[in-house]
Amino acid sequence: MAKQSDSHKKEKAASELQEKVLYINRCAKVVKGGRKFSFSALILVGDSKGRIGYGFAKANELTDAIRKGGEAARKNMRKYPTMGSTIPHEITVKQDGASVYMAPAPEGAGVVAGSLVRAVLEMAGIKDVMAKIIGANNPINILRATFKALEQLQTRDVIKQRRGIA
Repeated sequence: MAKQSDSHKKEKAASELQEKVLYINRCAKVVKGGRKFSFSALILVGDSKGRIGYGFAKANELTDAIRKGGEAARKNMRKYPTMGSTIPHEITVKQDGASVYMAPAPEGAGVVAGSLVRAVLEMAGIKDVMAKIIGANNPINILRATFKALEQLQTRDVIKQRRGIA
């Protein structure tokens, strides 16, 4: 009986997750018989409650690349701190050629950001934030910079505790 409830919980948790294809790249290799195509897919998975992850996968078939990317995204899911419907503080992060700047916005402002950063923040359930992508248009680097920025966010309680105030 316990096994059924555990699998039911996993199914319920999996059903709450949303999956979004952010970027698909088609690569052509010229061989003796013509062109051989392979695909890479960048997939985002989130529950709109603070948990989010991404996966990048390559395969000879597009559907296989998307499936593999989704599995990788589910494995890499993490929870990130929020302060109500926004982020706790401003942050700028550089990842390879891409820089991402994020700042908290007042309630009701919405997500003001470029397409990839917007997708990540909306999938994470962050509703009010202002973000800017600086210096790159490579989707993988932008995504990595966004996740790096989310990882470096800290709540006021954590900062106070580290400073010895609380």
